[in-house]
Amino acid sequence: MTGDFLAPDAPLRDWDNECLWHPFTPMSAWIKEQAPIITGSDGFFLQDNEGRRYLDGISSLWCSVHGHRVPEIDEAIRRQLDHVAHSTLLGLASEPSIRLARALIDRAPAGLSRVFYSDSGATTVEVALKMAYQYHRQKSAVGEDRSMFLCIGNAYHGDTLGTVSVGGIDLFHRCYKHLLFRTLTVPSPVALRVPAGHSRESWLQHCFDEVERQLRENHQHTAAVVMEPLVQGAAGILVHPPGYLRHVRQLCDQYNVLLIADEVATGFGRTGTLFACEQEQVQPDFLCLAKGISGGYLPLGATLTTERVYAAFLGDPWQGRTFYHGHTYTGNALACAAGLASLKLFEDR
Repeated sequence: MTGDFLAPDAPLRDWDNECLWHPFTPMSAWIKEQAPIITGSDGFFLQDNEGRRYLDGISSLWCSVHGHRVPEIDEAIRRQLDHVAHSTLLGLASEPSIRLARALIDRAPAGLSRVFYSDSGATTVEVALKMAYQYHRQKSAVGEDRSMFLCIGNAYHGDTLGTVSVGGIDLFHRCYKHLLFRTLTVPSPVALRVPAGHSRESWLQHCFDEVERQLRENHQHTAAVVMEPLVQGAAGILVHPPGYLRHVRQLCDQYNVLLIADEVATGFGRTGTLFACEQEQVQPDFLCLAKGISGGYLPLGATLTTERVYAAFLGDPWQGRTFYHGHTYTGNALACAAGLASLKLFEDR
């Protein structure tokens, strides 16, 4: 034992170096860097254990959409603590999760009617991938095997094996390539680096055409297109040209392929509307939400889908049509209470 882990004068720097493994971090460099240890916050600022203040310029990884210590969200969580902090959704229902599901459906693009909770952005996409695959198997009279997904170059959807499979940033996934399932990839529709032989206009047209070609040639084996609508965040804030999202939606309809919109980063006001899909009046088959869903307070994810998809999972228990997937903290009451307060803030402000 090294002492009282709650002591005010605990050697936090030493314990950080001895015990913690930070995400996406070269740990040898981390120990030399002496990065700030955050102990407080106020509005859009963070404070470290030496009293220095920092502007939270990345909103704590694009989560804190209203800032820190927001009185309305603080109070909503305190009120919920007076009732129940968590109860499972496996075999039970809970008031905050029901209310938030209703609120999300009422504000999401038309046609989305069901909410499946999880606990992070990656898990919301993982849920959509599994649902899309199982949907096609159960809709087909012969148990059709649509095991491929079409994704965008330089995409980032998370770090589970499924989401890494549909990601396009080689640095993050090349080590795991033998564990991943096969995907189809089309180039990102941005003219940041135009290949030789193309003008800006011809390159963007090529990007549009490639989606059509891949779906025309592979739609019988493709469950869904997976994309970050309008903006690819982790790739460097790559902004798609107007009309691309709608083009993909129309092709999905034409070839009977589902559309998964990963709005983990773009959702909750990041593009000027509550959801990026609204910019082009597009209804996805799956809408993946996390990060700002709880105002940046607690881990929460939600995968929204349509009644058409939901209906494919209905039947008697013996038919095996159930979606056998879940998380311990699915629909956590505190997180859902925070989510409700966050949505109200968007409307009040």
